[in-house]
Amino acid sequence: MNGESGTAYIGAGSNIGDRKGNLDNAINMLRKTSGIEVTAVSSYIDTAPVGYKEQPDFLNAALEIETYLTAYDLLGVCSGIERELKRERTIRWGPRTIDLDILLFGDIIMEDELLVIPHPRMHEREFVLIPMCEIASEAIHPVLKKTVGELYEEAVAARRRGNA
Repeated sequence: MNGESGTAYIGAGSNIGDRKGNLDNAINMLRKTSGIEVTAVSSYIDTAPVGYKEQPDFLNAALEIETYLTAYDLLGVCSGIERELKRERTIRWGPRTIDLDILLFGDIIMEDELLVIPHPRMHEREFVLIPMCEIASEAIHPVLKKTVGELYEEAVAARRRGNA
């Protein structure tokens, strides 16, 4: 995204302390960031933890932004907000005050040691797909070539079959 605006989607989650306050603070910090306009915020949903299960439930949301930032600059902004809100990375998929993940960034497909876009597990995670459907059900996953709504339907069907 060199100098031109693009749409990106960010997944946000919190399960330590004031979960709603943590999400509100992270969204407000994004709103105050030069080069980012928050254009949609989903409802906040309560979800059970995935992966490491011995932790409190999460409050999750999805955000739509318009930005002139590059994907790496956006990652830097998200990481900075996580640091400022006291995110600690001790257990993989463990408890956190805030988690900000870039889910989609236009039609960018990239994978390196710092960043993978689209988010590699977003299509399997209802806690991402439910809020994403609320704000962007027609957004296209550039690798799977399906809408967020279609990915949600597939995730629900897989869970019902016991495969997820």
